[in-house]
Amino acid sequence: MNEITLLDREFSVYLTEDEIQSRVTALAEKISEDLKGQDVLFFGILNGVFLFAADIIRQISLNAHISFIKLASYDGTSSTGKIKELIGWNEDITGKTVVVLEDIVDTGSTLERVIGELKLRKAADIKICTLLFKPEAYTKDIPIDYIGFEIPNSFVVGYGLDYDGYGRNLKAIYKLTK
Repeated sequence: MNEITLLDREFSVYLTEDEIQSRVTALAEKISEDLKGQDVLFFGILNGVFLFAADIIRQISLNAHISFIKLASYDGTSSTGKIKELIGWNEDITGKTVVVLEDIVDTGSTLERVIGELKLRKAADIKICTLLFKPEAYTKDIPIDYIGFEIPNSFVVGYGLDYDGYGRNLKAIYKLTK
């Protein structure tokens, strides 16, 4: 399926399932190597990260556990710039190594909010891992430790990412066509 229609928009394949899975494996290996011997808490930011989080955590060879928070800043195909906390923080992270898992980092506003909370809750070390990174859209100074793919500032769906709730189930990642 090279082209799809979701609601009123057309999309074409951008990253195949095989490309995604290969990169997820490489990220898991690098994180496992870098954090070897540490007890690690992975924090996934819902909703979009659920597939990436499931795939990467299954390949992590660390003493690790995972939890999720839900924040939202999108409306349709653009970021609103306003972060709404939808599901709160349930984990004691004091003194722990935390790896934040993101599906996509564009402006960095969501990431900034999460990092602020983790610092307030006294995480010992914070690492950021994102499947997709939009350097053209990024406006923050927070270093991203693990990047799956750098992509242009285009709207994408699939592999957890959605357009108004649709497309999360797609195995590939599709880019909005004009």
